[in-house]
Amino acid sequence: MIKNPSKLPLNTNSRAILTILNEGLESSISSTYLKKYILKNKIQVSSSLVNLKNYNRIFLIAIGKSAGAMAEYVSKKINFNNGIVIVPKGIEPKLKKSIFKIIRSGHPIPNQNSFNAGKKLISFLNETTKNDFVIFLISGGGSALSVFPDSISLRDKILVNEILLRSGANINQIACIRKHLSLIKGGRLIQNMNCDGISFLVSDVIGDDIGSISSGITYCDKSSFQDALKIIKKFSLERKLPNSVISVLKSGSDGKILETPKKPMIKNIVILNNSMCLLKMKSKSDKLGYKTNVISNITGNLNQVTKLIASAAVNSKSNCIVFGGEPTVNVIGHGKGGRNQELVLRLYEKLKHKKYNFTIASIGTDGIDGNTKFAGSLFSTDYEYDGIPYLKNNDSSSFFKKFGGLIKTGITQSNVNDIGVIIRHIP
Repeated sequence: MIKNPSKLPLNTNSRAILTILNEGLESSISSTYLKKYILKNKIQVSSSLVNLKNYNRIFLIAIGKSAGAMAEYVSKKINFNNGIVIVPKGIEPKLKKSIFKIIRSGHPIPNQNSFNAGKKLISFLNETTKNDFVIFLISGGGSALSVFPDSISLRDKILVNEILLRSGANINQIACIRKHLSLIKGGRLIQNMNCDGISFLVSDVIGDDIGSISSGITYCDKSSFQDALKIIKKFSLERKLPNSVISVLKSGSDGKILETPKKPMIKNIVILNNSMCLLKMKSKSDKLGYKTNVISNITGNLNQVTKLIASAAVNSKSNCIVFGGEPTVNVIGHGKGGRNQELVLRLYEKLKHKKYNFTIASIGTDGIDGNTKFAGSLFSTDYEYDGIPYLKNNDSSSFFKKFGGLIKTGITQSNVNDIGVIIRHIP
């Protein structure tokens, strides 16, 4: 799935890393994991079997970066009457247009199509009746792809997203604020649904908090308006956010707006996450002859993450570290890059004068890292360059464009956080 290996700085270890990363990407394909649950016009969940022939109408709602691929697989197994599939622009799901309404929306920043998608979802579910059944396929990215703001304009909603993505807040914190500014997130979308349903989720959230995957659109919400205000204060966003946003959150905190639902209305099942990919990557690394250690659920600021991974790379008895998660970046510069490219450059700077050399790579499983068209980067401490000026301007992509190492996969239609590998060279 890596499209430009010949343009990367290749040595024995970097070739191994590309093989391990490809294993991670292959194992992040959602249809592989849907097979366990989706049978011919039936749904198998543990020992329970749902025969969809017992319902009058079967509907599909798929939202997120993996929505197109998931919908393609499920539509081959189940006879749907109708459905909505909401994907990022550029995705062309192979689905019957006569049955499925395909909406291509903005990501990571919502747009007018995102707003249209939110309205369409509400009207669609309001028309369901008692003996209908809805299958939801939810993956990361849905928070931007479908929006229906509560008492704030679409323009203010877009501004909120831009500010939050640059703030250094993690996905759970961002989701908390999003849910309390929305009429569909945090379980509000299905609060008044008139029929049965089930939701299958691909997790892009550390710890698989269902309330944060696409902002818990088919689940419920354990956070509060007061929590959202505390997050805003923690990251000093009071003066950066629109007045309308602060006003809504304060009204909710004062009890003037109803809280988000606190109990799920339907069953939500996580079918795939980052840890499952890391286990496949470890197995591939072991087969290649490396002694492998896994660091999973990586989160927190990139400074902390860099120290954690660098320490493991230097001190571990294993000569290969497979890692994954979703660090956060507090963007203060104006350069091009993303958390994966910046992490590789930070690790390069941290390790380039150590006793041993290292080859380092990190990519986003969705194929898009930050504000670039690349998935991430690969680099080795065999080379001696100065990356500090690039880091100061959050401009890691320009470093790798100049010296080599940018990894390109294209849009993968997957999204299970980031995956990476670091190999300590054996003398």
